[in-house]
Amino acid sequence: AMAGGSWARAVRGLLLDVSGVLYDSGADGGVPIAGSAEAVRRIKASGLKLQLCTNETQATRENFVRKLRAMGFDISVAEVTAPAPAACHLLKERGLRPHLLVHNDLVPEFAEFDKTNPNCVVLGDAAENFTYANLNEAFRLLIGMEKPVLISLGKGRYYKETDGLKLDVGAYMKALEYACDIQAEVVGKPAKRFFESALAELGVPPEQAIMIGDDIVNDVGGAQQCGMRALQVRTGKYRPADENHPEVKPDAYVNNLAEAVDIILQQL
Repeated sequence: AMAGGSWARAVRGLLLDVSGVLYDSGADGGVPIAGSAEAVRRIKASGLKLQLCTNETQATRENFVRKLRAMGFDISVAEVTAPAPAACHLLKERGLRPHLLVHNDLVPEFAEFDKTNPNCVVLGDAAENFTYANLNEAFRLLIGMEKPVLISLGKGRYYKETDGLKLDVGAYMKALEYACDIQAEVVGKPAKRFFESALAELGVPPEQAIMIGDDIVNDVGGAQQCGMRALQVRTGKYRPADENHPEVKPDAYVNNLAEAVDIILQQL
């Protein structure tokens, strides 16, 4: 039997990171992590609430969920908190016209917005669209604005695909911040507002929720700053060096989602 520390007690809901916890993404669509689809089924059968809290910005939520379902994950669009819808809310609130530097597959999320004469830049994980020309165009727009507004859909450094690690949106966000001497507004993890909206959708207060992720800073650190417990999985982009992180100390390390769920369900 596995010892479940006090971290596993009095839980009513789980927030799960997706890439590196449920599956490893890849050009081939990706590969589910062993035991994770079954773990999601067990969470649901137990009556615990479940919300995916992802920084995924290479697909619309609909297509993302379709892909997860094809891999055997019982997930609905309502169970996914993702940066693009949150960014749309912010753009609407402030009457902004975005210039998009995002993945082609994400563009439909922003269909409702006027993109002529843009007064902000929205940056997502554009992958192959992160060309010099595209970055330079975003730079020129920003540097030409009286009050430059850069909205970044996350600030991750890198993520893991089936063929290795990939640079994430945060690296390009930093480049534009540096060139323009500005600060981006981050929509997505680790922004407090983003975790709070995921908790609101989960319908559980932070002290009764546990976040499970592979990113020590954005998943674990971000969740803990919102008053949640947070676990680090040793899957996805986890590296042994994460266990000596100077600032962030997870409530526990688990080998994978399945092991976390075993321990949590034993405490119910």
